[in-house]
Amino acid sequence: MKQAKAFAGARVQPKAVRCITNGRARLAVSCQAVEPKKILMMGGTRFIGLYLARQLVEAGHEVTLYTRGKKAITSQIADDTDWGYKKFASSVKHIAGDRQDFDDVRRKLSGSGFQVVFDINGREAVEAEPLLDSLTGRGGSLEQYIYCSSAGVYLKSDQMPHREEDAVDFKSRHKGKLETEDLLQRSGVNYTSIRPVYIYGPLNYNPVEEFFFHRIKAGRPICVPGSGMQVTQLGHVKDLADAFQACIGNPNAARQVFNISGERYVTFDGLARACAKAAGAPEPEIIHFNAKDFDFGKKKAFPMRDQHFYASIDKAQALLGWSPKYGLIDGLKDSYDKDFGLGMCRKPADFEVDDMILSKLGKRSYSYA
Repeated sequence: MKQAKAFAGARVQPKAVRCITNGRARLAVSCQAVEPKKILMMGGTRFIGLYLARQLVEAGHEVTLYTRGKKAITSQIADDTDWGYKKFASSVKHIAGDRQDFDDVRRKLSGSGFQVVFDINGREAVEAEPLLDSLTGRGGSLEQYIYCSSAGVYLKSDQMPHREEDAVDFKSRHKGKLETEDLLQRSGVNYTSIRPVYIYGPLNYNPVEEFFFHRIKAGRPICVPGSGMQVTQLGHVKDLADAFQACIGNPNAARQVFNISGERYVTFDGLARACAKAAGAPEPEIIHFNAKDFDFGKKKAFPMRDQHFYASIDKAQALLGWSPKYGLIDGLKDSYDKDFGLGMCRKPADFEVDDMILSKLGKRSYSYA
């Protein structure tokens, strides 16, 4: 395979190339040089940003995090070697500010020369406006705006998996994500929007796998709504970071939306069993319940929406030259070994809702572990 001539400081990025073999289309990966970019990341001190920032620095980019500065800008994580963390911490830059203070954002970013924006924590379109005002137009430096949206924007459908061209729901709780995508499209900026499904992995602040790990550790049954055969999809945070990075300077990513997640789907019951396997625990007891029979108040009985929810990642695989590296079991094991298994969790165990379910179903009570 012939590689493009790279310039000094350039890193090689995969590029998808469609080939025909025996009459069947397949994807090969060629290489293109990616010039190091001056990158602004909105957020970057937890979960997605932790991994993405490390990958970008490793790839030779100049990375600046824009955060409120209320917590350490860098912290060592289980994936870091001492040397690797020291290099990362000395490389990453920081701008302290509240992105909700729009005038301050404009003052701090005007003339800053950022070429690529990774908007990881944006929720509303008004939050993106000052970035576009500061970095585009006359004298603007912005080459690409890469946005973290959500697969939760899709309108519930009888036909699955969700594809990027499917109808979206402007009444969903993710409507701000849709409005941001609409703003980016209307602005004329070169943008890419990434729509993850459920994200998992070490340091996940959403209690996805942690929900199961708490119950597995305590030797408790796992309460699952309905039949447990609802089909869903998880994507590892490091695979998501890979997909974000694959967008930089990639002409196939220009003004495009991509679903990003794992390659396989899984049932709720299957996920419970997969978490136990990843934790090295026996297969858990699974108790099914009808959520309509209960009033849980503001508490959640299960960490996922009680429906089929999964998306096609074909487009990202075809255009970005990206594919997930993690299967479900090895991804969950990575999460367990580098987070929960080390005694870390975002939220303490709370089995109050479980006990409500078990009591009503006439199951034996369990003590807190």
